[in-house]
Amino acid sequence: MLAGTGGWRVKGPSLEAWLICELHRWLQAQPGLRPPQGDQGLKQLQAQAVRVLAESPASLVEPLVSIFQLQDEDRGPLLVHVHHLRQEGKFKEALMLAMKLKLQPELDVEEMSTPLLLQDKLNLVECYVAGFPNLQKRLLTLMDSWCQPGFDINAIASTAPSRQHPKVACLKLGKLSPRELSRRVLCLQERFGLDAAELCPHAVAQQRLSALRYLCYKHFVEGSMTRENWVDHVQELVGQNRWLQEQLLQLLVTHSDIGTTAQCARDLLLPVELLPPAVAAKLGRLQLEERPAEVPFKDQRDHYYQLPIARGDICFLASWEDLAQHEAQLLRPDQVMGMDLEWRPSFGTGGRPRASLLQVAVEGRVFLLDLLGFSQLPPGGPAVQALCRLLSRLLSDPTITKLGYGMAGDLHSLGASFPGLVHVEKELQGGLDLMPVHKRMQMAKAPGVPRPGGPRGLSLLVQQVLGKPLDKSQQLSNWDRRPLREGQLIYAAADAYCLLEVHRVLCREPGRFHLTADLTESMRPGQSDRSASEVSGPPRQVPVATGLPPTPEVPARAFRVVCDNMLQGLARCLRCLGADVRVLGLGEDHREAAELARQEGRIILTSGLPYHKLQAQVRAGRCLSVDCSLKAQQQAMAVLKHFNVRVTLSDIFSRCQACNCDQYLKVSKDMMQHLLWLDGHQEGPSSTGAETTQSEDARESGLAPEETLGSCAYEPSCRWLEASDLRPSPPATLSNGTRLQLAGVPAGVLRRPGLHHFFCCPGCGKVFWEGSHLGRVARHFREILKEPLTQPAEPPRTEP
Repeated sequence: MLAGTGGWRVKGPSLEAWLICELHRWLQAQPGLRPPQGDQGLKQLQAQAVRVLAESPASLVEPLVSIFQLQDEDRGPLLVHVHHLRQEGKFKEALMLAMKLKLQPELDVEEMSTPLLLQDKLNLVECYVAGFPNLQKRLLTLMDSWCQPGFDINAIASTAPSRQHPKVACLKLGKLSPRELSRRVLCLQERFGLDAAELCPHAVAQQRLSALRYLCYKHFVEGSMTRENWVDHVQELVGQNRWLQEQLLQLLVTHSDIGTTAQCARDLLLPVELLPPAVAAKLGRLQLEERPAEVPFKDQRDHYYQLPIARGDICFLASWEDLAQHEAQLLRPDQVMGMDLEWRPSFGTGGRPRASLLQVAVEGRVFLLDLLGFSQLPPGGPAVQALCRLLSRLLSDPTITKLGYGMAGDLHSLGASFPGLVHVEKELQGGLDLMPVHKRMQMAKAPGVPRPGGPRGLSLLVQQVLGKPLDKSQQLSNWDRRPLREGQLIYAAADAYCLLEVHRVLCREPGRFHLTADLTESMRPGQSDRSASEVSGPPRQVPVATGLPPTPEVPARAFRVVCDNMLQGLARCLRCLGADVRVLGLGEDHREAAELARQEGRIILTSGLPYHKLQAQVRAGRCLSVDCSLKAQQQAMAVLKHFNVRVTLSDIFSRCQACNCDQYLKVSKDMMQHLLWLDGHQEGPSSTGAETTQSEDARESGLAPEETLGSCAYEPSCRWLEASDLRPSPPATLSNGTRLQLAGVPAGVLRRPGLHHFFCCPGCGKVFWEGSHLGRVARHFREILKEPLTQPAEPPRTEP
């Protein structure tokens, strides 16, 4: 390719000639270097070409390697140069050059990846090990070692520079906490298709600890999970892992008293040697009793919807013979049936939800199809074929009306569990999804507006139509256990049968619920809420396609979303405008968003790689990929336009940006001064009383305008804080246990003329006061506001 003495001879495309000429000029410009001569000159040129490679664009790497025959050159000089780049702190350049020359197998993956991991450049490291399974395993093992209990990432970051670990600048350790790191490790493991239990035991344990915290909250704080269901899940999570047993005991001591902790230790068979002395003593007394202490049973049947059929009319179908026996009744034409699906909740511990139970309710009877049992049989066997054939005929029969609530998600899960049903969502005929019907009711301000902590989703619909909500205490139970508990059977049957009764009332009295006589009008699954998920191509935030029917307008307070943990700023902006926004915690898996969306009828807002997985778990139009290059306010504007959300002045600050609560308590200035004095903040933070002295968070907390919107003023409909709302002794704490965040109230605010009262959030205790922020927000979002800024705003309908 190259020959001659004292000159250049080129054979090949013009690109190669250009590269040689450019390199020749570069060599001539270097002090002390001369153009290479003869065959020995090629060796010198190859050594110089290695340096050029480090600064070359990726598109020129292949031609350079080919022209200068670097693939045939001794790898030693190449490796030396890569190590030299690392010693100079050019970790990214060293890694990119190693990738260009495919040197990964000859370099230590720990040395190459550690500095970049400390700089939060996991995406580069992932590209570095792509196509090298052994390196992927070593990378996972390294990152998993950082997840082990007691490990301090700062110890690595502060290690004295050495040949093996040069000094790393621009550290970004925020995403290397055990909880966040374990999530990232398991995401990598899933993409690599490797065994998590073998390679990532510490990450799995951290993930299970997060699930334990969630379960303890659901059982002890929220009270929405029964003891037996809680024990089921906890036993499966903890197993014989000693560290998880210790962490569980700490959670139990934090959330309960000695007696309850002892009962839990007995039910979970925790080792006695791990128990605190007082708990061990109480456990010993419990074991001496003839019968374990029982929690008094409270009959709450009067509070919830009751299944109107006898227990004997609930049929559990677990075999081919069972299906054949009831096939005629299931496929009877011109009938109406309610359908629902249950699966074992994962609590963010990984794995795609697998359909466990299908409920089919017809008049006077409910059939429970054991999908878990069928899925464990040979896929091509007669039982599975009979099941798929039966369900395909049932779902594609237009004469049978199939009722559901969030049907598209259920059908997708059904297809993911049985390959023979993968196209069933497209083949559905005669389906009526009551979720969009319910949405239309809420948009029309039907009776029974949801309150924080109250029923949601289907349970709320049942309450609004039939008078009582569903009992959801079994919703998070282990649906993979066999046999199912009696309570689970009743719950599953009620979930499907209530659809029949709701449908009957809506058809009989549509006007009462602001509906038309034909419920099927524009209400079939997937027909509304079009979003970017329907558009092919890379996930990005896109406008609604032209030529489609307009998306129905949604009031801001009826707009319910769940935001990925990467979109905290967007979540605050949407809450600021009145939207009901749930946000995943930093340690929660992205898949939790799909469970929340299905359970509470929310739209998922996410970005990046999680979009591909999440949009496949919910029905079309219920997952949107947000453009992360936009600022939070621009993202909010795009989302609200995309879903045609109606925002009014009265919606702004109708919801707490910190905790999503939609209620406030009004506090007089005198009461606030008294509370500050009791709490030891009578002088408050150093302040002149001007708004500019507030912290950034406090500036965002200002609720109402002073002179910005004409006669408009922030005056939500809420009751005054009274002495009975407070606990008697300081610090200032509401009767529900929420401590008021008085430290964020500058003393200067109390001296401001014209300020007569404050507002406090009963959910998180944050304190707000009148300021100019409402005017700034209104001006920024004037493009989507549905009323002119010069008009007085209607007070928010915030109930005490």
